[in-house]
Amino acid sequence: MKILIVDDEKPARDRLRRLIDGLNDYQVVGEARNGNEAVELTEQLEPDIVLLDIRMPLMDGLEAARHLVRNDRPPAIVFTTAFSDHALEAFETHAVDYLLKPVKVDRLQDALASCVRMNRAQIRDQVEQVSLNDVRRHICARVRGNLVLIPLSDIYYFQAEQKYVTVRHSGGEVLIEEPLKSLEQEFSEVFHRIHRNALVRIDKVGGMKNNADGHQVFFNDIDEHLEISRRHLPGVRKILKAL
Repeated sequence: MKILIVDDEKPARDRLRRLIDGLNDYQVVGEARNGNEAVELTEQLEPDIVLLDIRMPLMDGLEAARHLVRNDRPPAIVFTTAFSDHALEAFETHAVDYLLKPVKVDRLQDALASCVRMNRAQIRDQVEQVSLNDVRRHICARVRGNLVLIPLSDIYYFQAEQKYVTVRHSGGEVLIEEPLKSLEQEFSEVFHRIHRNALVRIDKVGGMKNNADGHQVFFNDIDEHLEISRRHLPGVRKILKAL
């Protein structure tokens, strides 16, 4: 079984590697220092199991797990943490297992054995509920066969067209297959619906204008505008006045 170790502290990664090296039938295929690297290396290395620290910079383990479960071949995820409250949260959100630091070899063996017994469908069912109440700070998209992580703070708008949603961000645009409705529910604190097919990030909107094409919003840093539907016009006006 191939294992990816994810922890921002090198001593913790080294300890896990030593423990795993002493076990049969397991192989460490890589190490990552944060959730971003975990997502990228999981795509490249296709580990069977990811030992995932919860508290990390850039992207924490709970958010990383949400991205990992979207893989075609999702790995089994075992959270590791020095904080018992986070460990309990991870367990209650249906991770395969969790380990408290410093990790003991017998607990590690039990957790890995639990992973081995699970098939892919069971792994997906176990992990897909991870941190569903937490808002992601990144959107994950596939570009030319590679996974790309886009910080939420860089996104101007989401616009739906047929089965895809265009994510317009500071570096260009990508396509994702997440429903606009679920994006609206998750990111309601910072994104607002202006049309049945569009959500905009409020703090990136420069204002509203009216022309022959109707009411539109324009943005501070990009020369683009989006239509506001009649249904959503009162709400958009109210929010822009409050800025």
